[in-house]
Amino acid sequence: MNIEKITNETELTLRIEGRLDTTTAPQLEAELKRSIEGVEYLVFDFLNLEYLSSAGLRVILAAQKVMNKQGRMTVRNVNDTIMEIFEVTGFSDILTIE
Repeated sequence: MNIEKITNETELTLRIEGRLDTTTAPQLEAELKRSIEGVEYLVFDFLNLEYLSSAGLRVILAAQKVMNKQGRMTVRNVNDTIMEIFEVTGFSDILTIE
């Protein structure tokens, strides 16, 4: 998994490429812990995300909980496979997906 980080004042965009699974979720979690302080708008760009496991969902949910307190969060460029995972798990009801 590759993470591209784009910062613009209080906005943080994380472009995730590859697989977000048990092996790579700790990498994203660590990046969020390093970067999320002071962020008012967090964007996950999943244009090149190929796979999402429950471990990845846990990291996304944790990020949503933090952003509920300090701003807002959006998930963009979700492919059909990832969207189906969001719908089956109920994440589509709690995430802002564009």
